[in-house]
Amino acid sequence: MYLLGLGLVLLGLKYIEWGPVALWSWWLVMLPFALAVAWWAWADSTGYTKKKAMEREDRRRDARRARTKESLEATYKSRKR
Repeated sequence: MYLLGLGLVLLGLKYIEWGPVALWSWWLVMLPFALAVAWWAWADSTGYTKKKAMEREDRRRDARRARTKESLEATYKSRKR
């Protein structure tokens, strides 16, 4: 995502011909887009994307279980009194 943002910034700077970016080759300005595509292809082919998604789901599930457990313990303690 950072490469895509960098590419958009460089593209905007090249379009308005601002500073040293105006003198750069279009190939250099478009390089972050190519690197972003290469990154996404690698991440999808190696399973990196799916692994990160599964880790995020696991953290959310564990947090939900902890909240439920705390809620049940509070309910149990209030009934016990």
